[in-house]
Amino acid sequence: MAARPRGYVGAVNDAARVGVVGHVEWIDFAVVSHVPQPGEIVEAREEWQEAAGGGAVAAVQMRKLAGHAEFFTVVGDDELAERARSELVVRQQLDLFAARRPRPQRRGWTHLDDGHERAITVIGDRLVPHAEDDLPWDRVYDLDAVYLTGGDAGAVRAARAAGVLVATVRAIDAIRESGVELDVLVASATDPGERVDAESLRPPPRHIVLTHGADGGSWTGVDGRTGTWAAVPLPGEPVDSYGCGDSFAAGLAYGLGSGMDLDAALELAARCGAACLTGRGPYGNQLTLV
Repeated sequence: MAARPRGYVGAVNDAARVGVVGHVEWIDFAVVSHVPQPGEIVEAREEWQEAAGGGAVAAVQMRKLAGHAEFFTVVGDDELAERARSELVVRQQLDLFAARRPRPQRRGWTHLDDGHERAITVIGDRLVPHAEDDLPWDRVYDLDAVYLTGGDAGAVRAARAAGVLVATVRAIDAIRESGVELDVLVASATDPGERVDAESLRPPPRHIVLTHGADGGSWTGVDGRTGTWAAVPLPGEPVDSYGCGDSFAAGLAYGLGSGMDLDAALELAARCGAACLTGRGPYGNQLTLV
């Protein structure tokens, strides 16, 4: 297969083809006044269940930007796995490619509090794609951009076939083992679990993007250039932060894959994160361009 030309400065392509390689979790959501302290009981004002997790959230945001999105993932072999597959295809309208693992679907419990924050407890093994999974990896070559939330080293290499590859730092171990060059590595500057050790990556990412929440963020290029972006005004009152980070990253990948330069793609990404903050749960108010 010929090498795919890479880069993300050029004419904007409104018909960009985009996708996500990563994970899905079945999440129980509860809206509460505050996260309970040890020994405390709180009552939920609202509750629901749906397929979520970073990979699913990003794929739905990409679909709302591009009109379509491909999602390469893994599910378990139980009833929750079937419900997740059905929701992602029927309700969220994704082009879903989901391998199966002989284990329960990973679940999670999320409190959404009056401070607009989310607190998450996950249950079960994290299910991420592997290169040997029965997935149509050849389709990735035709995608203009992929956002990676998880996978083994082989899956990272498969994702690199896309025109642009953006990844979360939470997949750092597989990225390091894969030896591929990322276009962008995204991390939170305020989350201790997302500290970036750029020196451990060979080759280093072309850009490292650090989000600072309401303060915007900053980026560093492999060539030594740096930059910042400002947070955009919220399009409404804040509701909860579940999915904001992955909606941001999805917007960034879509923007770069459609031909925007980094500054324009970051502005679009910031709009995606801001819109998500004003909706209930991950999908309540994601930015829609199509």
